[in-house]
Amino acid sequence: MSEIIVTVSGVDKVGIVAKVATALALLEVNIEDIKQTTMQGHFVMFLLGNIANSKFTFKEIKENLTQIGQELGMEVWVQRKDLFDKMHNI
Repeated sequence: MSEIIVTVSGVDKVGIVAKVATALALLEVNIEDIKQTTMQGHFVMFLLGNIANSKFTFKEIKENLTQIGQELGMEVWVQRKDLFDKMHNI
């Protein structure tokens, strides 16, 4: 249960990916895959991260990324990948 899905959504602006990636690096989360798109000024990013080697708990990682979202004025969701997969396999 070491994989997480991070979803970021909101009005596009400079520095979103950099800010999220920097936060993940400081939290010792490895980015395993990342997809992003911009449609009519709206930014959406899906990221697969691995927290196996992080000294931070899932809760601490989620709280930190949620705070980053607030600073950016964006929505950020952090979910465990196993739960995310179950929700989308109906």
